[in-house]
Amino acid sequence: MRRREKKSRKLRGWRTHSWGRVGQHRSRGQRGGGGKIGLLKHKKSLLLKITNGELYPLIGKHGFYRPSPKVNVINVGDLNGLIDSLMRRNLIKMEGDKYVIDLTQLGYGKLLGEGKIKKPVVVKVKAASARAIKAIKEAGGEVLIVQ
Repeated sequence: MRRREKKSRKLRGWRTHSWGRVGQHRSRGQRGGGGKIGLLKHKKSLLLKITNGELYPLIGKHGFYRPSPKVNVINVGDLNGLIDSLMRRNLIKMEGDKYVIDLTQLGYGKLLGEGKIKKPVVVKVKAASARAIKAIKEAGGEVLIVQ
């Protein structure tokens, strides 16, 4: 037989709805932790229900993470803005009418092609993108790949 009235309607005016004093059954303290917390302790039955009895797809670390080595990169446009300050600090040289920049000494491993360069430069670098090489050649310079 169905209940005629909801219990919540019956308990209107009862401040706690029979859950005791100081706000029980009201706040986050009743959840037993959020996320995956407690899945091997008090929420284990929930874990078994979710994973069909297999504990380990959800718990613990799996596999191996192989970090790739990081390479410092610089764009052609950024290089264009740095030329004057590098000349003042004697970190680059002039050979004829071209600036000679050794990016490996400056700590860069790769030259990328975003931006534009207006000055003719000779760049020594370990790796460069095709777009960067094209941009520097159009400005009257060249890229030397150094090992």
